[in-house]
Amino acid sequence: MDDIPTLRRLLSTCRTIAVVGLSADWFRPSFFAAKYMLDHGYTVIPVNPKYPEILGQKAYASLRDIPVPVDMVDVFRKTADVTPIAREAIAIGARCLWQQLGVVNLEADALAREAGLDSVMDRCVKIEHGRLFGGLGWAGVDTKVVSAKRPAWNGVLPAAR
Repeated sequence: MDDIPTLRRLLSTCRTIAVVGLSADWFRPSFFAAKYMLDHGYTVIPVNPKYPEILGQKAYASLRDIPVPVDMVDVFRKTADVTPIAREAIAIGARCLWQQLGVVNLEADALAREAGLDSVMDRCVKIEHGRLFGGLGWAGVDTKVVSAKRPAWNGVLPAAR
């Protein structure tokens, strides 16, 4: 799903994000996205067996090693690698499988949906958060979201009237 209400709901309610394939290299897109989400109050859990820690957060070798509940599994891996990650996301009880820009694994998407998870493909968590919660609008970017109200940064949606 990638409609605006669904993306807003996911980014408002999925506050603990396991980032599979998070790199410790500052110039990698996964690093930018994870740092942005940390800076906006999310709990980010790195999943990468190459590092003991990334962005000051303990890193884990796999999703199954994470000792706390995970809301969203954000995947920065090749499309071919996503299906086993989707199975792990289901096994740990995650609520959402999010495949980053350029990652579209239809089998993983179907597995996640059949198990009751929300599934997003070919979108960036950082970009969508900025677009939907006001972080891009100030720069003149056409976000495709028209509203007279500025959404709250803390992920809480303004009350409906």
